[in-house]
Amino acid sequence: MQEALYDFINHYGYIALYILLSAGIIGVPVPDETLMAFVGSLTAPGGPFNYTTALIVIYAGTMTGMIVSYYLGHRVGKPFLYRYGKWFKLTPSRIERAEGWFKKYGLWAVFFGYFVPGVRHFTCYLSGVSGVKFFKYLFYAGTGALLWCTTFLTLGHFIGRNLEGLFKLIHKYMGISFAILAIVAIVGILIYLRIRKRKAVH
Repeated sequence: MQEALYDFINHYGYIALYILLSAGIIGVPVPDETLMAFVGSLTAPGGPFNYTTALIVIYAGTMTGMIVSYYLGHRVGKPFLYRYGKWFKLTPSRIERAEGWFKKYGLWAVFFGYFVPGVRHFTCYLSGVSGVKFFKYLFYAGTGALLWCTTFLTLGHFIGRNLEGLFKLIHKYMGISFAILAIVAIVGILIYLRIRKRKAVH
């Protein structure tokens, strides 16, 4: 299947890239990280893709998928997802897992959910179901998407065509990367709250 996707990208270029990333976020079984890393390898010197253009297209595709998913969740609600979600890999167990994340971490689950397989496809739907304000959702989804897209595209770009080694690194350090991101986020929140408290005192 991956070879077919790669051929699709090689044949249709950026249009194929946009379509695949959009569909992958909505729930179509597309290997998102692998795809971005592959495209990143094609932005290496002499490759057929431009790094900046590829990043813009990938980001646009990701955000399109996130916005469509949000509005689907907002319009059809959770019962619809339980009934028909299986056609897009939105199984009840996965929905419950993502719902647990969402209840525990709120919109931070949307931000970090990109890096957690089996979660990113559902937090956007649950944001819509929960009635989160669109622009607030867009901020968390947009910043998380930018970090996610840049990470995997850049890894592919610098490692070049040694994708097998890249994927081993991804699987080995995924948990560590997530932990580091979580720590950075917590520190950022603490700093923000401290500054806000000082302003309130003065």
